[in-house]
Amino acid sequence: MTTHEDTATYAPEHTPRLDWTALAPDVFKAMLRLDAAARQGLDARLLELVRIRASQINHCARCLDMHTKDALAAGESVERIIQLSAWEESAHFYTERELAALELTEAVTVLTDGFVSDAVYERAAKHFEEAELAQLIAAIAVINAWNRFGVTCRGEVGHYQPGQYK
Repeated sequence: MTTHEDTATYAPEHTPRLDWTALAPDVFKAMLRLDAAARQGLDARLLELVRIRASQINHCARCLDMHTKDALAAGESVERIIQLSAWEESAHFYTERELAALELTEAVTVLTDGFVSDAVYERAAKHFEEAELAQLIAAIAVINAWNRFGVTCRGEVGHYQPGQYK
């Protein structure tokens, strides 16, 4: 039996533009340290949901590849990952705490819509202790930085193995 995947011709992979990790190794190492520091104390599944959502907004295919695989490895469900791009319409898939984190992620990521509003910040502050909220904000800022490297330098997509950069 032949399936569509057996006969389909897929578009070629994009050629990476720049191997910034090799050309700026100190920056890459600093980003890895910053990433490790930012995720301390955060639930792995929540962290991956936040990373995926920011990466969806920023259209970073490399980070989407990485963080969906890491989310699955951390025990996240396929269904919740699929629903992330429409989390507001599918809020019942998420806890109030997760919804507050996703809303904060969008506000921090899409600064062209204006500042992070008091309402968004206060909702997040209701669900996270101050130290954890600080870590969450740091994690959101870090994934946005990774996204910018990813979409600018166009790293390879589809070859990441879960936990590869931990």
